[in-house]
Amino acid sequence: MFISPEKQQLIGVKTANVGFVSLQKLIAAKGLVDYDERRIFSINTKFEGWIEKLFVNYTGKLVKKGEPLFTIYSPELVSAQEEYLLSLKNREIGKNSQFEEIKVSSQSMVEATERRLKLWDITDEQIKQLEEKGEMTKTLIVHSQNEGFVIEKMVVEGMKIMPGESLYKIADLSSVWIIADIYEQDIPLVKIGQVAEISLLSGKVLRGRITYIYPYLEGELRTVKVRIEVANPGYVLKPNSYVNVGIKVELGRRLAVVDSAVIDTGERQLVILAREDGHFKPVDVKLGVKVEGFCEVLEGIKEGDEVVTNANFLIDSESRMKEALSGMTGESSKGEHHH
Repeated sequence: MFISPEKQQLIGVKTANVGFVSLQKLIAAKGLVDYDERRIFSINTKFEGWIEKLFVNYTGKLVKKGEPLFTIYSPELVSAQEEYLLSLKNREIGKNSQFEEIKVSSQSMVEATERRLKLWDITDEQIKQLEEKGEMTKTLIVHSQNEGFVIEKMVVEGMKIMPGESLYKIADLSSVWIIADIYEQDIPLVKIGQVAEISLLSGKVLRGRITYIYPYLEGELRTVKVRIEVANPGYVLKPNSYVNVGIKVELGRRLAVVDSAVIDTGERQLVILAREDGHFKPVDVKLGVKVEGFCEVLEGIKEGDEVVTNANFLIDSESRMKEALSGMTGESSKGEHHH
């Protein structure tokens, strides 16, 4: 079709050359803050006993590493301490023995009873105190091996506990996971190691890295879950809260047109190629990725081609389209008449 320069000016036709552009796609997603599963700890004992006093007695409390959790009375522990103290006495007696094997066996008995205490998570400090005082303690203070928040508390004062029974669950929130839902079509662009920006409601932005892409789709939503690990200074990210996630993907230099140059009929995509002398030709194109302001072109046009960048003026409205098209056919028949 032919549009005279005057008519082009009247309609306001704008054109641009097709070229290679450095494309960057921003994948936006919703994310859910979750505990880092590797930072959840169960507090239990390796012996049975009765809880006498709780120092950490509510859910949500921040517990420091080494902080006392509770005191426990355990007959097993009392007898293990007695055996240890007895082995220390025997070692002292054995030192004066003229028989080497008595010295050796009394030393190995100390080591065996000490090892038993250690297997029950009795600390070196507690064993040292036992040795120095020379008297056993009726109850033992159990300390936290980790720092974190109490997310579950199953223990109450006076209860009997069994070996391995979970008494508290403690979660270290200094680093958390964010599980983001990425649409199926964007998944090929997402890679492990990419940086993700986490936007909080307060406006604060944190940066994390993608550490895992789940190997299955989520039902009707057609999304894939992606795990992002992020440091959590000041514990600003709360598990089970929602955040906005942005992943910037560098696509490199690709042949592209501005998105306003593309006419999408639903069945096909076209651009209008501007030839010299006011001739315009609709051309089918095959598009690749669509990013902010640009569409990658895989087939149909080449570098240097001139395309109409406000192609949608033709389809702004039906009346406008009819008017423009009738104007074009009028011009083109007149043009032919002149030739």
